[in-house]
Amino acid sequence: MNFDTIAAIATPLGTAGISVIRVSGDEAIKKVNQIFKGPNLNKVKTHTITYGHILNNDKTILDEVMVSIFKGPKSFTKEDVVEISTHGGILITEQVLERVLETKIRLAEPGEFSKRAYLNGRIDLVQAEAIMDLIHATNLNAIKVANQALSKKTSSLVTNLKEKLLNLIAKIEVNIDYPEYDDAVVMSKEIIYPETLSLIDELNDILKHSNKTRLINEGVKTVIIGRPNVGKSSLLNALLDEERAIVTDTPGTTRDTINAKVNLGGITLELIDTAGIRETLDEIEKIGVKRSIKALSNSELVLLVLDLSENLTNEDLELIELTNNYPRIIIGNKSDLPKVLDYETLVNISTIEKMGFNDLEREILKKLKLDNLTNKDFNYFSNARHMQKLKEAKEALENVITSINNDMPIDIYAIDLTRAWNLLGDILGDHHYGDLLNELFSKFCLGK
Repeated sequence: MNFDTIAAIATPLGTAGISVIRVSGDEAIKKVNQIFKGPNLNKVKTHTITYGHILNNDKTILDEVMVSIFKGPKSFTKEDVVEISTHGGILITEQVLERVLETKIRLAEPGEFSKRAYLNGRIDLVQAEAIMDLIHATNLNAIKVANQALSKKTSSLVTNLKEKLLNLIAKIEVNIDYPEYDDAVVMSKEIIYPETLSLIDELNDILKHSNKTRLINEGVKTVIIGRPNVGKSSLLNALLDEERAIVTDTPGTTRDTINAKVNLGGITLELIDTAGIRETLDEIEKIGVKRSIKALSNSELVLLVLDLSENLTNEDLELIELTNNYPRIIIGNKSDLPKVLDYETLVNISTIEKMGFNDLEREILKKLKLDNLTNKDFNYFSNARHMQKLKEAKEALENVITSINNDMPIDIYAIDLTRAWNLLGDILGDHHYGDLLNELFSKFCLGK
């Protein structure tokens, strides 16, 4: 594909040691050379760095720079790429970029460098999305997930399924189009049925593991819940090691949900401290209680806090019942006080003395099945788009099973098998859909 030449600042704009301006396209080297004083960039070898200066219009020096040359196809975009390392000031960086753009180079759109890398066949769509996952990773395990995808190991899960589907489709088509071939494998229901079931099993396994990978990558929606004054806000503050929530002895202090993120054992918890759930006549507190119940319905982990220094109340019992069907850990707070509560499944902590938090961390990882992670656990899909396509592909294969059970003609099977093949191709970006690409890459930063 032939594109025009683009440029953008590839590093965050601010005061730093250096800033990098990236240029990509057929005229990248020639155009930058027009404003560069130093060795002729058109003649330097690829993957080398050249010292020199960027010049103003009047040929005076604008900045002292180092210019890196990457000649296509051995570059990120598979085009000629130039990276200009300038001094890292806001004004000087903008001035150098302005000089580059004055050579009739266009300012790149968000994510356009990665988009070109994809369109030019340098990376697939899973790898492209992994770039942003790596940039926005909030924990070390999320970095591992992104790196697996970048190395194309995650893509291979789909590639292998596509090959098996294509082989199955090809055999069916041969039997439909060339029934006179005696040596062709007769694709009877007895052959198609078990192979399709096997593919469904593989998709189920990928989906099961991908849900775990999604939690690692995106974080776990975690609701802290309990009746008023049991220490929910104190738990939030202790996990964050900062005063995010107001803590008093007055019940109902927290009137609304409070959101925060914390890294715990290599995963990210998206913590939501809720208003105490109880019957109340206070109209504002009623709104807080409703929001707490809504937050609970969207949660992936519930931390139910009880007070060890008191017996269970009716409100406690109602909350235990309310959260029964959620992934839940019951926490007994105030272990620094004389213990009154007798309840078997508690993780005992003290937010005042900060005791028991190692036990709580272990219990959270165990509940989420994110303890004892291996390298294999990082090699699955981690975003909603991928998982939706996997589910749709699985549904298409389930339609094949239904058709077989209903004794439909064999050529009907190929329709759903082909649909499953196409859906898996959508994950990798085998088919270019303009609106989808524009939406995906618009979320990238400039210069990436």
